[in-house]
Amino acid sequence: MTPRIHSNTVVIATKENVSCDLGEEAAILGMKNSVYYGLNPVGACIWRLLQQPRTVREICDAIVNEYDVTEDRAESDLLQLLEQMAKEGLVELKPSF
Repeated sequence: MTPRIHSNTVVIATKENVSCDLGEEAAILGMKNSVYYGLNPVGACIWRLLQQPRTVREICDAIVNEYDVTEDRAESDLLQLLEQMAKEGLVELKPSF
């Protein structure tokens, strides 16, 4: 079961995958399950941010500053993406304090 993700949860990409940029998009190969994942430009931006430990709030702020999106929508979409990435083993979650 994936723990619940909050705005102060620290997230980082796991080392068990390989990724590359494809123009503004990105592709990830999950080495544990041998599945390819494609990310649109916003997802690719998030993936680049996940190469270093960051809180969900930091990532959300970066998305709001970069794209024409409301904070509520950015946070909702980001949490959904991170929950899916966690289920697929692409990101690691650090406990919130």
